[in-house]
Amino acid sequence: MKLDILKLVIALLILVSAIVAFYIFANESQLLRVVGLLAASGISIMIALQTEKGRGIWAFIQDAQVEVRKVVWPTRQETVQTTAIVIIAVIFFAIILGILDWGLGAAIESIIGQGGG
Repeated sequence: MKLDILKLVIALLILVSAIVAFYIFANESQLLRVVGLLAASGISIMIALQTEKGRGIWAFIQDAQVEVRKVVWPTRQETVQTTAIVIIAVIFFAIILGILDWGLGAAIESIIGQGGG
């Protein structure tokens, strides 16, 4: 367990050092800085994956990819039809709520005796 914590601390230090170096060497080629940052990130990830938590996260990512492959995505026609239904429902309820607001506003004005009249 302590070795896992040490590995995570080392991975974090490498990553933080790479980020700091990215900004310290701002006058150098941006391509080299980005490549260095990506390389350090990869090394940090590889070190972190050697821990128990890292292996658990990697297993979770792989399981998520399997689940995404199981998803049945709607066709373009189904998407367009569903979107149209939602838009129509929103417009319908907006009209209903607008009429309700107008009616309740008129009723309140007549009760309290205020309004244009």
